[in-house]
Amino acid sequence: MLDKMLLGRYINMDSWVHRLDPRTKLLASFYFIFAVFLADSWLGYAILALFTLLAIKLTGLSFKFFINGVKPMIWLILFTVVFQILFTNGGHVFWQWGPFVLSTGGLESGAFIFMRLVLIIMMSTILTLTTAPLELTDGIEHLLRPLARFGFPAHELALMLAIALRYVPTLMDEAQKIMNAQRSRGVEFDQGSLMQRMKAVVPILVPLFISAFNRAEEMATAMEARGYRGAEGRTKYRQLAYSPADRQVRWALLVLTLALLASRFWPVG
Repeated sequence: MLDKMLLGRYINMDSWVHRLDPRTKLLASFYFIFAVFLADSWLGYAILALFTLLAIKLTGLSFKFFINGVKPMIWLILFTVVFQILFTNGGHVFWQWGPFVLSTGGLESGAFIFMRLVLIIMMSTILTLTTAPLELTDGIEHLLRPLARFGFPAHELALMLAIALRYVPTLMDEAQKIMNAQRSRGVEFDQGSLMQRMKAVVPILVPLFISAFNRAEEMATAMEARGYRGAEGRTKYRQLAYSPADRQVRWALLVLTLALLASRFWPVG
C-alpha cells in the first residue's frame, strides 16, 4: 500500500492546473491549508471540500485516484481522530472511563480533524502531482528571493525542500520492497500483539535509513560532478510569468475567503 502514496509524485499532463504558475499553486496551497485550520463549522468544511473537488476536477484526474492516494495514510488519520475523540470533552457525555471520554464535543472535534487532515493531504497532493520538481524549486526560490537580500539561502532551501518532498514516494517504494522481502522470509507485519508488530518494523527501518543515506550520497556526488555550486552564476531556461489563469485563481481565493467569512455568521453548524 505504501507504493500507492501520491504525495510527492508528479504526473506529466496538460491540464488547467498543470499550466498554472508554480508560485500561484504554492501560495494557493498555503492559503488553503491556513483556511482549513481556521474553519470551525460544518458549512465551512463543506465549502472547503467543494473547493477541493473543483481543484481535483481541473487537474484532469479522477476523484477515485486521489482517494486511493489517501489510503496509505488512513491509519495515521484514524489514530489522530480516535485520540482527539477520546481526549476531548464537551457537550453530552455518552461514556467515560478514567481520562477517556466519549462526548458529542469529542465526536464533532474528531470529525473536524478527519476532514482537516484529508483536505490538507488532498490539496498537498494536487500541488505535487501538477508541479514538476524543477518548477517547484523555482517557485519556492522566487517566493523566498526577497529574503536573499539579508543573506538567506533561498535557492539552497528551495532545492532542499523540493528534494525532500520528491523523496517521499521514493522512500515509500523502498519501504514496500523491504516489507515484501521480509514477508518472503516469513515476517508478519499485521499479526500478533502491538509490541510484536512494532518489533517487526525494526528490520524495515534499518535498511530504509541506509538506503536513504546511500541515495543522498549518490545525489550529492552527481551534483558535484556536474559542477553544482548553488545559485551563484546560474541561469534559467524557463522564466516564470503569471497568466490570466493565475489571476482567476486569485479571484477564486477571494470568493473562498468571502464564503468562509459568511459561514461564520450562517446559522448552520
